[in-house]
Amino acid sequence: MAGKATEEATLWERLERPARAPRQRLSGRIIAAKAVAIADEQGLCAVTMRSLATALEVAPMAAYRFVGGKDDLFALMVNEVYAELALPEGEWRVVLRAFAERTRALMHRHRWLAELPPHAAMAPTPNRVLAVDRALAALDGLGLTVDAMAAAVRAVGAYVHGAAGEEVALGQVVEQCGLRGRDEVREALAPQMRWLLGTGRFPVYERYIYEAGCAEDPQEVFEAGLGLVLDGIAARVAAAGA
Repeated sequence: MAGKATEEATLWERLERPARAPRQRLSGRIIAAKAVAIADEQGLCAVTMRSLATALEVAPMAAYRFVGGKDDLFALMVNEVYAELALPEGEWRVVLRAFAERTRALMHRHRWLAELPPHAAMAPTPNRVLAVDRALAALDGLGLTVDAMAAAVRAVGAYVHGAAGEEVALGQVVEQCGLRGRDEVREALAPQMRWLLGTGRFPVYERYIYEAGCAEDPQEVFEAGLGLVLDGIAARVAAAGA
């Protein structure tokens, strides 16, 4: 049974066990920090076990004592950067707004978060679960069911990842195409947009383009959407307390 338990131990269980060799150079944190540095500078595709070993100046197989492969490595990286996501205590709206704004900032600092494969993007890690736990705790005791609390936190998280992911993608397009900001992006898209609007098939979208304008500040756009999400949660909280 001991062998079976060892085989089934999770990455986090393995990392919390006492080190067999106290003087060994590597640790999960060292590996994670170096992998994050590579991804921040060169993108997620540059993170391989070989490139990591080179950066750490160790033998190619050395990191395998800590991680079983890329899945474990990505989980370590996510856990490492989510340590930056410290949430305040306070009223639920303050906490969830901080959760949203700081997650967005995290995704801009570490743009590879938007490039993770689905299984890595969804994997629970200690620091990520801690952030969610604190967001849930802010809603606890307000009359919501646990399911409603979870739905509220998921709604905020989904909005942030969608909005910030779009912002990161636009930034990458700007860089890859050698454009200089949103004005040049609009100029590049103008011929297609003129044709589409000229068909008359999209009257409400055309109103949005000309009445809302195309020069919205990304921060203002993000805040406006976040406000709608938080207003929806507030309505549910009010109904639960009625």
